Amino acid sequence: QAQAMESGGGLVQPGASLTLSCSTSGRPFNDIAVGWFRQTPGTEREFVASISLNSKTEYANFVKGRFAVSRDNTKETVVLHMGRLKPEDSAVYYCAVNRFKSSPHYTPSALDEFVGWGQGTQVTVSS
Repeated sequence: QAQAMESGGGLVQPGASLTLSCSTSGRPFNDIAVGWFRQTPGTEREFVASISLNSKTEYANFVKGRFAVSRDNTKETVVLHMGRLKPEDSAVYYCAVNRFKSSPHYTPSALDEFVGWGQGTQVTVSS
């Protein structure tokens, strides 16, 4: 059973950058796609970004041009670099792995396409 774990959250000022990392276990890293989601109290978990087996990426419109997701198959880590952060980016950020085996270029984005959710890491953007 695949499992993901996030790290790297914290408190930053508006306009700053922050990088989150996701490590996985339970399945070969080069056989998984990874997704990032976020959630605030009282709301549903929403898609942020995902990266396919061969590093094709997909982003939610509200982060395009500001966030970038990448994977390092040697370190078996997926990184979400968040730039020009806004207060509305404050949330608990989660990573997870694809539920089903997928083609190399497929970038899952629906909540139910993912399993192995981590505990989440808090990101707070505030002055």
